[in-house]
Amino acid sequence: MKFYFPDSQDLVSPTYDFINDEYSPYRVRQRDDVYAHQAVTPIPYDGILVSKAVVDGSMQGAGKYSAPQRERFYRLGVRNFFRLPEACSTIGDCGAFNYIDEERPPYEVDEVLDFYGRCGFDAGISIDHIIFGYIPEESDAEPDAAWISRQQISLELAENFITATRTSGARFEPVGAAQGWGPHSYAHSVEELQKMGYRRIALGGMVPLKSHEILACLRAIDTVRAPDTELHLLGINRVDSMEQFARHGVTSFDSTSVFRQAFMDDRNNYHTATDSYTAIRVPQVDANPQLKRLILSGSVSQAQAILAERACLRVLREFDREEAPLEEVLTALEAYESLVLGPKKKSYLEYYERTLSDAPWRTCPCALCDKHGIEIAIFRGTERNKRRGFHNLTVLEAKIRSLTFG
Repeated sequence: MKFYFPDSQDLVSPTYDFINDEYSPYRVRQRDDVYAHQAVTPIPYDGILVSKAVVDGSMQGAGKYSAPQRERFYRLGVRNFFRLPEACSTIGDCGAFNYIDEERPPYEVDEVLDFYGRCGFDAGISIDHIIFGYIPEESDAEPDAAWISRQQISLELAENFITATRTSGARFEPVGAAQGWGPHSYAHSVEELQKMGYRRIALGGMVPLKSHEILACLRAIDTVRAPDTELHLLGINRVDSMEQFARHGVTSFDSTSVFRQAFMDDRNNYHTATDSYTAIRVPQVDANPQLKRLILSGSVSQAQAILAERACLRVLREFDREEAPLEEVLTALEAYESLVLGPKKKSYLEYYERTLSDAPWRTCPCALCDKHGIEIAIFRGTERNKRRGFHNLTVLEAKIRSLTFG
């Protein structure tokens, strides 16, 4: 089972100063900052997925790349731009989430073909149009007319795409995108894509589905899937179900979920092999919008907030060196939390107590936890939060490696 990590220009600076919370004055981001595959070993994914919409932008505006980054990506190609080791493979897609509200995808087959070919991708997914709706097998409900139209658009573009790869002599592997609204419609898409010549098919639009609904679709696809057809799950990470998915032809998936949980989830920020923990929130006084509003309104004293912030960081580091008791840490966190959250917001203290009592970073084998200690468990700024996301990727990699796909 191969795991692809979708790119969103997530890097960290190796020289970031956690004590003073500042970057080196000599740092050059595009030269010095590193990706997850450079920051941890083993490499936490088998490859990366890059969306055209992320690089070039879409109907919703600019992508994640600045103009110089975009030019450098096209000039260097995907492998050199990401400094990828030989073991990592690459796959491109169009980023259908970025144009979900449009009647038709904003890209033409030729420009997508050019994107994949010029940038040197190993594989490229045909242009598709997401269908966000699901009708269970046992339901008599009729699909929305727009769903049928989107499936037909996706299939037409897939046929044009694979024809263009053949006539142009494209060197990347064409991957057909299948869209559907239930088991039979997904099976129909896969059957049609196979007739076109695809032997690797990406199943899109399944992110909102529960695992049993994905399995129902995979069972229906089994009735039409050729023995040599491989399936990719777009945006799906259900490690507990991956062994079942594999029995139905799934050989790869992509997801950012464990990475994003590091800083987007309310509680499950730091992952271990058997559990997850809440990161300890110590927001920066000069960078937290909510706290800045409170200070500007006069509700919170800036000087008091700075003192409370510094006290939290100091005592957390002392705790990690076993120089301060847990109770002292919780007292400092409670004082700062009362300033930041106010009396009406929920407290995280009981979750912090569990995180600090277990101190999972002390026993974690990953290089980031070994190097940074408690800093990686502190919810504060992009450098700590993304490192925690990279840590979560290492945990996912180990889980996948432990699965048996017999």
